[in-house]
Amino acid sequence: MLRKLLAMAGSSRLALLFAVPGAIFLAVLLADEALQPGELGRNLLFVGGFALYLLVTVLLVRHEQRNRQKLELMALSDSLCGLPNRRALHRNIARDVATGEELAIALIDLDGFKSVNDFYGHSVGDRTIKEVARLLAELCEDGATAYRLGGDEFAIVTSGPLAGTILEGLCRRLLLRLADPIMIDDRALALGASIGLARGQASRASASSILLRQADVAMYVAKSRGKGRVTWFSAEFDRDRAWLHEIDLDLRAAFEREELQVHYQPLIDSRTGRVCAVEALVRWERPHGRRIGPDQFIPVAEETGLIEALGLWVLRRACRDALDWDGIKVSVNVSVAQLRNTQFPLQLGQILEETGFSPERLELELTETFLVGDPLVAGRNLEMLRDFGVGIVLDDYGTGYASIGFLRRFRFEKLKLDRSLIVDATGDAATRTVMASSVTMAKALGMQVTAEGIETEGQASMARTAGCDQMQGWLYSRAVPADELTRQLATDIAASSALAANLSSTSDAPRIARGGKR
Repeated sequence: MLRKLLAMAGSSRLALLFAVPGAIFLAVLLADEALQPGELGRNLLFVGGFALYLLVTVLLVRHEQRNRQKLELMALSDSLCGLPNRRALHRNIARDVATGEELAIALIDLDGFKSVNDFYGHSVGDRTIKEVARLLAELCEDGATAYRLGGDEFAIVTSGPLAGTILEGLCRRLLLRLADPIMIDDRALALGASIGLARGQASRASASSILLRQADVAMYVAKSRGKGRVTWFSAEFDRDRAWLHEIDLDLRAAFEREELQVHYQPLIDSRTGRVCAVEALVRWERPHGRRIGPDQFIPVAEETGLIEALGLWVLRRACRDALDWDGIKVSVNVSVAQLRNTQFPLQLGQILEETGFSPERLELELTETFLVGDPLVAGRNLEMLRDFGVGIVLDDYGTGYASIGFLRRFRFEKLKLDRSLIVDATGDAATRTVMASSVTMAKALGMQVTAEGIETEGQASMARTAGCDQMQGWLYSRAVPADELTRQLATDIAASSALAANLSSTSDAPRIARGGKR
């Protein structure tokens, strides 16, 4: 773009450079021919014309230089906030390569900026970017340079013997400053930042690209570890990313070859002891026989964008598998990416129509991460999902921020107590009280309660006493394939029928005896 602008400017200036003096010189010659002065007059006219030509040439060259400087400044500056841009960052680091000094770079990604754009519009978002840029410029007045790389990404670069120490100090000061809301008119905007740091010697022409990539990797690690923190790049991060890349490629291939499986873990009715629902859980066994746990490949699918396609596949498969499990509800986990997708309700409706599965038997499990981050969008999307008649379940309760107001606002049909709460409650009276209070609160709000991770009879008894409606865990069954679950359900039904017949015959015996006495 810069070359094009300079080329256009250069061609126009060259045209003026030759056209204007040429026209003046031609006018002088015409005047010379018309007036027919003496030899001295002609010499004076010639010298005057030549001097005028030189003057115009000098003025045009100076004008050209000023315009070129303006164009270069425009090409190296961010048009919104005025900070140097990505092109300037690469140019400046390349300039510092000759010094051989240590370089340190911070890549800053704002936490919560998307919500600002979603709730207040891009106009407020642009003003927020300008305010953050002003704040960075103030922090970097001495010994550092701030850049805007695009969107809500910024960078800070320092050089010298203490570059890393200086940079980390600046970044920690930035986090402290962002702990206070940013004021835009009367709006108090809560923002944070995830910051990745990298450093190295400026010894190669590609130093800027290498350091920027390393800082980017460190920034994503900072985000994954909870945001609002500063993380230095480590070589282990690259090894982890290489492994994740391998998992991503294998997972996509497995998905295309339909090597993934859906297993189902029963939920047991705490009163009857019978299976009343199942949770669909995706499983992956790689071709060489090594199993990869969902805790490993699900985050990879979320990061790479495969989670939406994978989630729809599990949902469709679960609805098909459960068609013949009369009276059994099916719970399917829904990712944050799916919930944010405005097309997901339509996709859900299409799957229900395509499979013929009753929406009243379907439960969608979600965690509070999405609900806390985007409460307005979440509330709207949940209402659209409820319109189909499906139930909404809050998973992993007891590990996050859910409060009474939170539960009342979103009106879940079921609450699932996280395994950690059950385990801790077993040996801790205070945690047991918290668990019992949570069950009582959920019941008061019209929700059913499921206790997850039940592994012992003691845990089952405690959950039953606290009032949990359903229990799920290895005490009852692991997640099993659909055909094995079908056999379990058939056995369960047969056992229940036998028990009912036995109870019926037992209850008739006293009546016969009493009748005989009478």
